[in-house]
Amino acid sequence: MKSINPKNNQLIKEYDLFDDSLIDQALENSAQAYEKHRKTSFADRAQKINNVADYLEDNAPSLGEIITNEMGKPVAQAIGEVKKCASLCRYYVDNAEHLLKDKDIEVDDAKAFVKYLPIGTVFAVMPWNFPFWQVFRFAVPALMAGNVCLLKHASNVPQCALEIERIFNQCGFNGGEFQTLMISSSQVEGVIADPRVKAVTLTGSEGAGAQVAAAAGKNLKKSVLELGGSDPFIIMPSADFEKTLELAVKGRVQNNGQTCIASKRYIIHADIYDEYKVALLEEFKALNVGDPLDDDTDVGPLSSQQILEELDEQVKQSIDLGAERVFGAEPIESEGNYYQPGLLENIPKDSPAYKDELFGPVGLLFKVSSLEEAVDLANDTRFGLGSVICTQDEDEINYAMSEIDAGATFVNTIMASYPNVPFGGTKASGYGRELAAEGIHEFCNLKTIYIT
Repeated sequence: MKSINPKNNQLIKEYDLFDDSLIDQALENSAQAYEKHRKTSFADRAQKINNVADYLEDNAPSLGEIITNEMGKPVAQAIGEVKKCASLCRYYVDNAEHLLKDKDIEVDDAKAFVKYLPIGTVFAVMPWNFPFWQVFRFAVPALMAGNVCLLKHASNVPQCALEIERIFNQCGFNGGEFQTLMISSSQVEGVIADPRVKAVTLTGSEGAGAQVAAAAGKNLKKSVLELGGSDPFIIMPSADFEKTLELAVKGRVQNNGQTCIASKRYIIHADIYDEYKVALLEEFKALNVGDPLDDDTDVGPLSSQQILEELDEQVKQSIDLGAERVFGAEPIESEGNYYQPGLLENIPKDSPAYKDELFGPVGLLFKVSSLEEAVDLANDTRFGLGSVICTQDEDEINYAMSEIDAGATFVNTIMASYPNVPFGGTKASGYGRELAAEGIHEFCNLKTIYIT
């Protein structure tokens, strides 16, 4: 397992994979840790999670550098990611006990309620694009609920994986409650099948999600999947032009365009299409692509050479099928994995740019003549993660909220995930929810108590 800096493709460090005996030892440690951890008080768990939050806040710059050096996002965004993890910790410290309190049910001549009990070891398969945030948003609610955690992180961010484990250990979870497994994708199914694992959660690609879901189903284990997206960003004539323009660019290129909820498809009303296209073109031309450790960098390198090549092949195939390059959308000749942010338009339905997820800083332009056409186009995808509509018209807002087939619709702002708001998708974007009450309940036994 190799840590490679994407800005120059230089090896940082190499790590050995776990063999079967190390995996078995981690599983046994996890099972034993659960028997102790599930009996701890909310106050005890909260103190440890507060320690984690303090550590993240105090060390955000150095932790942000680790993230940037492994996967390439601009360092200011990496530091922001670490601080966001701290805010997640604070949210569940303040709210977990309330979210998990018994829920009374009215019945005749009896007492009934639901208890929210932990289920055991939750195994997580997590991605590289938000290497801290994705892990913390599964682990913190799981630990606060009384579960314990095993992590298989993406193979290109092993330093992040081990650093997260070290943080939890240093802050009080040092009895096996959180462990990182240095394993390959081929070893995942065996871990899911182990009876000491009670549930699995994955954030990643459709292919990985299908494999994990199949393994979980085969073993009758709960699973939560957060997969890809091709999110629409609908712009209607009444939208605040300058504000929407800023949101459109940020929503597409933050995290170097490698975000499942990025604003990938600009669906623009014909009345403002030409003006908006010109403005977007100027904004994309002005983006500074460079060293992610420089404060003035807008877009850093893609996470790996493979990711760059896959994105570029999707763009080339789309152009061969008739899409037109407005600007950029091509590799930058350098020693790193740099890709010029760009725009495509006149995109054919049979092209990768229309059908698939483009995981990089390429915006797709579509012209529509009505909101109904915009929503039809927004729904013409197998994905259903997030969506955005920019408009000042209440009727248009209400129509979009009801008719866009996605796990979320954000109005006049870009898609994001927040600790107190449930997050997840529909269709090929996965199932289940993370964060908020819904997220902490996913890995609980909702046990019915009925007393006469």
